[in-house]
Amino acid sequence: MKTNKSYSKRLKVTKNGKLIARKPGFNHFNAKQSRTTQLAGRKGQVFVMKNKPKSHLLPFSK
Repeated sequence: MKTNKSYSKRLKVTKNGKLIARKPGFNHFNAKQSRTTQLAGRKGQVFVMKNKPKSHLLPFSK
């Protein structure tokens, strides 16, 4: 079974098997935002995915 590369590039799998994705809405036009809002966009967001699609798209993760 192959890993879906488009999913694996967008997500990071932590040591315990959690998925972390980028927060939406921080691609451009960030200069008008406050500094705290800009830095909040750098943090990841927990991405919830059920086990069955996760096993199809990311078979070699925990």
